[in-house]
Amino acid sequence: MSGKLTVVGIGPGGYEDMTIRADRALRECQVIVGYTVYVDLVRDRYPEKEYLTTPMTGEVKRCRMALEAAKEGKSVAMVCSGDSGVYGMAGLLYELRGEEAEPEIQVVPGLTAACSGGALLGAPLTHDFCVVSLSDRLTEWDLILERLRCAAAGDLSIVLYNPASRTRQENLRRACDVLLERLPSSRPCGVARNIGRDGESWQVMPLARLRDYPADMFCTVFIGNSMTRVIGGKLVTPRGYRDV
Repeated sequence: MSGKLTVVGIGPGGYEDMTIRADRALRECQVIVGYTVYVDLVRDRYPEKEYLTTPMTGEVKRCRMALEAAKEGKSVAMVCSGDSGVYGMAGLLYELRGEEAEPEIQVVPGLTAACSGGALLGAPLTHDFCVVSLSDRLTEWDLILERLRCAAAGDLSIVLYNPASRTRQENLRRACDVLLERLPSSRPCGVARNIGRDGESWQVMPLARLRDYPADMFCTVFIGNSMTRVIGGKLVTPRGYRDV
């Protein structure tokens, strides 16, 4: 009989950001599977577990390892930084298992970077917003740009994941150039870096300055809508409950 496979969102900072439900899932499992960096966020808290890891770009192999361990009858937890269903492994695990009934898959939500980074910056997502990844490894760049144009046209607050890497150093600049076609250069924006980890920091800046910000994969970027303003140094998007 197959064991259970739980996909666990551990938050950007690891166990300090985890929900009670996530902690319970990791305490009760036998095997913890994940990307090496994410596993290292929780390894010290659960030292008695069996660990299976893969490096970056090893997503398919990682999910197959988790499925096989569960089919062997083990209780398995796949850890995902942030939320397990937002750029996490939950969808891929369902795809790889297909229509089979086993192993049973349970998804445990977590804090995605939009929520935890938004809390650092203030309250930038109080109204409608969208999240867009600037990684073009799995999505065509032209489609990413079209999504950004639509978000700007819809006056949504925008959260950018994966804004830059060693091989994608110009993607944030290119994204800002597209947004500047419609949005004012003064539009309030913010960057949260190393959310929940050592060196955590945040900055508020206009869109024109965001364009030249030296972002990396540890950054989450926030672009306000037409209502967003800076209040007491924090990024705030009013919902319109009352006039202030």
